[in-house]
Amino acid sequence: MIKTPFLSTDGIIELYDENKFLGIVLIERVNEPHGMALPGGFVDIGEKVEDALIREMKEETSLDVKIIKLQNIYSDPNRDPRFHTVSAVYVCKAKGTPKACDDAKEVFVYKRDEIPLEKLVFDHRKIVEDYLKNNHIK
Repeated sequence: MIKTPFLSTDGIIELYDENKFLGIVLIERVNEPHGMALPGGFVDIGEKVEDALIREMKEETSLDVKIIKLQNIYSDPNRDPRFHTVSAVYVCKAKGTPKACDDAKEVFVYKRDEIPLEKLVFDHRKIVEDYLKNNHIK
């Protein structure tokens, strides 16, 4: 049998109230490893990665997102302490009020200069720092 890494997807949700940028959505995780994270999860067999992203964002934040772009693929074998996971990270937009659901204990919205980078689990600090370097949202 062929062994490959697990495939996941994470979303950098830019939350808006009409055209006003409110911030980036982060969750506090229910499961190990505990801490703050981008919302995301695993791609199911037979599911497109983009569909998995939309599903996971809805499941964890109750938000309907629109995918803007693929930020990058993150594949460091040590990015997840549980096992080797490869993640397709998308930047997306949403409107509304996020609510914690599923694997999210709480949901938070942070302006770019308020993001608690030191509390992010996995390699999400690197992912968010990459996002901040390449996006000029206030």
